[in-house]
Amino acid sequence: MKSVNHHSRLTKTLVRSLAFFLVFLVSFSAFSQDVDEARQKEGKKLFKSLCASCHKLDKKLVGPALAGIEDKRTNEWLKAWIKDNAALRASGDKDAIAIFEEYNGSSMNAFPQLTDQNVDDILYYTTVGELKKAPAAGAEVAGQPQGDQAPQWLIYILAAAIVVAFLIIGSLLKTISELKGAPKTPGLMGQTAELWEGIKRNTFLKVLTVIFGALVAAYFLFGTLFKVGVDTGYQPIQPIAFSHKIHAGDNKIDCQYCHSSAKHSKTSGIPSVNVCMNCHKNISEVADDTKVVMDDHTLVKADLDKEIAKIYEAAGWDPDKLEYTGNTKPIKWVRVHNLPDFAYFNHSQHVTVGGVACQKCHGPVEEMEEVYQHSPLTMGWCIDCHKDTKVDLKGNEYYAKIHEDLAKKYGVEQVTIAQLGGKECGKCHY
Repeated sequence: MKSVNHHSRLTKTLVRSLAFFLVFLVSFSAFSQDVDEARQKEGKKLFKSLCASCHKLDKKLVGPALAGIEDKRTNEWLKAWIKDNAALRASGDKDAIAIFEEYNGSSMNAFPQLTDQNVDDILYYTTVGELKKAPAAGAEVAGQPQGDQAPQWLIYILAAAIVVAFLIIGSLLKTISELKGAPKTPGLMGQTAELWEGIKRNTFLKVLTVIFGALVAAYFLFGTLFKVGVDTGYQPIQPIAFSHKIHAGDNKIDCQYCHSSAKHSKTSGIPSVNVCMNCHKNISEVADDTKVVMDDHTLVKADLDKEIAKIYEAAGWDPDKLEYTGNTKPIKWVRVHNLPDFAYFNHSQHVTVGGVACQKCHGPVEEMEEVYQHSPLTMGWCIDCHKDTKVDLKGNEYYAKIHEDLAKKYGVEQVTIAQLGGKECGKCHY
């Protein structure tokens, strides 16, 4: 009996010890998973500004992937490498020399200005990575009403039901009044029939109606004909979701960096994919908070990274091996701005000689997520511009004598493009 009691106490002790151990493990695990958000943000900030041009966390870029780098190297070695890797190699460190040779003698930038705390924050970020964002409490689910708010379609139905109810009540009141002896009214159909009979008996009204109808028909006919070929607002779907707002607006990339032929030739040209690769060879993904708002949907980081992958596919670029495969594929861009074949327009004459800004014709491209046709591009629109634009003679002696004669002829101080011949048919039609 004593043995059984001893056995029972031993079992209870073991169970309690096991339970305590499990609780300790869970607590320690939860504690170990806590992330210092302030330190992570500081490390991420330093990483993005100093390291992101050559390194990623999850895959190789110019240099190796850095996720979990502290598991591979000691903290002291990493600090020495980051602050002055050349000095570390000169000291004869085998690991530093091996990395230098692995990357074909390509030296990493030295960062002697970083403190030990700065380096620790960067390494902390490479260890914990990105923070997972939990959905905000009380956030509204797409397509669902928030709180006790009624669905919009139900409000419309109730409004329609109220209107119908008022009409029914009005009809009932009218019927009751007629049953009590009130004179019957002809109603809408009766009044329409009487009006029609009056028109049929009046010859003047018939003629007036025909003339009015013919004028209205002519107005709409010619209005429709004048809109043929005018594609203001035209915005086709492109094979790659390229945002001019991000490139020309946020990143201040000059229009002529991509459309370089606008300065020298008739056309502005479509930039080749190699122009895209000048930047995107090292930019394979967008910032975490980047969004592109389309007409019917919004593209976030995961979507936009796939758009960059389309550029790699077109250029034949392997982002993992960081080399060209030779398997290229043309990007089939859809043309937005188009003039008839019988209309001649020269970009270089306007951009280089005239100094016309791109936005003058194409609108605020730097604010457009998707480019659309901003101006009508009609003959009248061009002529109006020629009438209003003054000739800039600064640094152009060729036009000096011509301008002087024309200024006297028209009695103005500065002639316009139209007065200089910008309204002649042969300028644009040949």
